[in-house]
Amino acid sequence: MTARVLDGTAVAKATLDRVRGEVAEFVAAHGRAPVLATVLVGDDSTSCTHMTADRCAAVGMTSRHVELAAPVTTGEVAARVRELSADPDVDGILVRHPMPAGIDARTVFDAIDPAKDVDGVTSVSFARMALGEPGFVAAPPGGIMALLDAYEVRLPYRYAVIVGRSPTLGRPLGMLLLARDVTVTYCHSHTIDLAAHIAEADLLITATGRPGLIPGKWIRQGAIVVDAGAGDVEFDAAAERASLITPVPGGVGPMTIATLLAQTIRAARER
Repeated sequence: MTARVLDGTAVAKATLDRVRGEVAEFVAAHGRAPVLATVLVGDDSTSCTHMTADRCAAVGMTSRHVELAAPVTTGEVAARVRELSADPDVDGILVRHPMPAGIDARTVFDAIDPAKDVDGVTSVSFARMALGEPGFVAAPPGGIMALLDAYEVRLPYRYAVIVGRSPTLGRPLGMLLLARDVTVTYCHSHTIDLAAHIAEADLLITATGRPGLIPGKWIRQGAIVVDAGAGDVEFDAAAERASLITPVPGGVGPMTIATLLAQTIRAARER
């Protein structure tokens, strides 16, 4: 079996095309573009900030970049986030993470007004999502769910194994899958016999950031593989066994940004 590729780039493009139309309607109705504020603490060691700004411009949104150079305290970062939360010109807030050592990420995240939490990182957003109440989902899990839906993957009754338990990806993703009648097992660095768990999964989602952690031979025949890490799964060997698989890059990454911007225009409309 050779797996069909879950093309996040193509699905994200379709999503952004839709968002572009929604932004144009918003501008026509309100005389301004939606504003996404991106908060960066410390140095930008990746191109993510620039990529987000480029995507905002491409759909007609305004990107406001806020950079807090080290050394900076948790209180100082949280205070700046609260200022953005109170700013009527800002529709969505994205705090880049992980943050430097010494910064309490939870305190910073929870300084975001839930109505502007377009990355779905606050405790309020997590609770609303887990309880099935209206709110914003964490962007990476939301992007994964949208990608699976775009390929018409039937989720009820599947057995999913999530490798990774971060509060911004693994844990919220499990809640979203449970809401769709999927049976979910979480695995992590202390899981005994990881291979045995993965061998039973007909939906495997990884988010460890450890390249090559999962050999292709562990994958169940016909399984769906979503690699939300940094090439956690041995792609070529896994593709010989899986039915659907995400590439890295070009899978989850583009969907995360598309979900973030889709939630930003929604936040602007709801405000």
